[in-house]
Amino acid sequence: MIVKLFTINAHSLQERNYPRKLEQFAEGVARERPQLVAMQEVNQTMTAPPAEGALLAGYVPAPGHSIPVRRDNHAAQVAGRLRSAGLPCSWTWLPIKRGYLRYDEGLAVLSLAGPIAQTDAFRLSGCSHYADWRTRKALGVRLEGREDWFYSVHFGWWNDRREPFSRQWAALEAALAEKKAAGPVWLLGDFNAPAEVRAESYDLIAASGWLDTYRLAGRREGRATIRGAIDGWRGRMGGRDGLRLDQIWCSRPQSVALSRVLFDGERGPVVSDHFGLMAETV
Repeated sequence: MIVKLFTINAHSLQERNYPRKLEQFAEGVARERPQLVAMQEVNQTMTAPPAEGALLAGYVPAPGHSIPVRRDNHAAQVAGRLRSAGLPCSWTWLPIKRGYLRYDEGLAVLSLAGPIAQTDAFRLSGCSHYADWRTRKALGVRLEGREDWFYSVHFGWWNDRREPFSRQWAALEAALAEKKAAGPVWLLGDFNAPAEVRAESYDLIAASGWLDTYRLAGRREGRATIRGAIDGWRGRMGGRDGLRLDQIWCSRPQSVALSRVLFDGERGPVVSDHFGLMAETV
């Protein structure tokens, strides 16, 4: 059985021409039909009316927050369009911090393979203030009928003096120790960890025993998941045109048939400042 896992840093409401890109993204997901979608930078306007009715269909609350889902919530809008395309969608969203002074910004996970049975959330960063852009968390789900845990993650940078990647990684390892011992755990997201750079974040993840699905894949289509200087990476590209920041890691050996970059202008329209990444396991 082929299982498709997909991740994207959505940038969502901050994107220019967002309404069109929302439609293009939902259409692309409906066409590719991944069983699981992990998203980062999933925004809603802090002053928008609360979501209600059909917009909340399939919603499973994440623990540890009291912020309501609002009408323009990116995950709610994507899930609604997938349902309209005939794809049942169970989903969850975790607000983490205030973004661009006007958004609730967080993480989301959507399941097109069945209901979400459990959700999990924990903090990665030392800071926890909602107004601090350095605040980081992880959001996980377990689906009905599966023992695997899937986490959407968005880490800080290796050389951030206040919030170094190594400390956030140690927090994740401690939080997931029991789950890793019990069954497979998957990490999907924006690691801010260029696979091209040695002796920093990427190598720390690999040295911790996690396996990069890109390297496991029998076939690869595309590599870089950002091109050019985007928010957070201006002056950090090291002369490179593109970087592989978005990754899918697993805690145990897996058979991966394909690693494919999507929404990069070649395999689907560009809908964010990051491209999407899909891993197909067998």
